Amino acid sequence: MSADIKSDNQPYDDINITPMLDLAYVLLVTFIILTTASVQGVRVDSPLTAAANNLAKPQTRAITITADGSIYLDAYPVTAEQLATTLGQHKAANPALPVVLKADARSPYEKVMEVLEIAKKLDITEIGLVTKRAAP
Repeated sequence: MSADIKSDNQPYDDINITPMLDLAYVLLVTFIILTTASVQGVRVDSPLTAAANNLAKPQTRAITITADGSIYLDAYPVTAEQLATTLGQHKAANPALPVVLKADARSPYEKVMEVLEIAKKLDITEIGLVTKRAAP
């Protein structure tokens, strides 16, 4: 009978992992919420076209031009010079760099041409223009 009673100094043979699993689940949910909340861009009103295909690729860089002419690279505001520098760095890392240009329908055409000229100078040949599909 005395063999069943453990003294205070003896270690337990089993480990309770329930609190550790609870912590893991809480961290998992937190990371899921944070990653979905961080994947946002700049909202613009894209022009309508009859045929619009999804051109998204894993390493695609998104350039956005708002209605007031502001330029964004992957949701970060940049100037034309910063855009050229940053795209040049991405192009050096990935020679077949795909770029998607998303401009507001009311954005100055001059800004769109400026961004296309930067892409041409950097020899970026894979450029997609983002539009919305017009209702039939």
